[in-house]
Amino acid sequence: MPHLTNSAPVLMSEPPPTPHPDAWIRPPGVIPNARLAEPPNGARVVVAGLVLIRQRPGTAKGVIFVTLEDETGICNVIVWRKLYEQFRRAVISGRCLRVTGRVQRDSGVTHVIAEHVEDISWMLDELVRSDGATTADGHSSKD
Repeated sequence: MPHLTNSAPVLMSEPPPTPHPDAWIRPPGVIPNARLAEPPNGARVVVAGLVLIRQRPGTAKGVIFVTLEDETGICNVIVWRKLYEQFRRAVISGRCLRVTGRVQRDSGVTHVIAEHVEDISWMLDELVRSDGATTADGHSSKD
C-alpha cells in the first residue's frame, strides 16, 4: 500500500531580488560601518544606520550605548550624558540615526564617541515611498 499524506503541493517561487547595497540611500559623507577599521584612532567620522539597540545600564552613570546597523555591518556608538541631554529626542526616538564622532579603539573593539546625533528616520519613509510599498496605514504610497 502506498504512503499517503494530507499535504497539498507547494508552489515554489523565487524570492524577490535583494537590491544591491549601492542602491540604498546613503546620507552624504557617511562611512560604511564595515570600513570603521580604516580611520586612525581619534579620527572624526560620520556613521549612520538603523537603531538596533539602545542601552542605558544603571552602572554606566548616564552613558547610553547605541548599536547602529547599515547594509555593511554594525557600529557601536557611545553617547555621554551631557551630549544625551542635548540630543535627547533623536537618541530616544530615532529609528535611523546619523552620528558624527571620534573613533575609539580599545582591546580590539571599535566605538564611535558621539559628538552630534541627528535623527534621519525620514529617510526610511522616503525609501518606502520610492519602493512603491504601502504606508503604515495600509495605503499605497503612490495614492
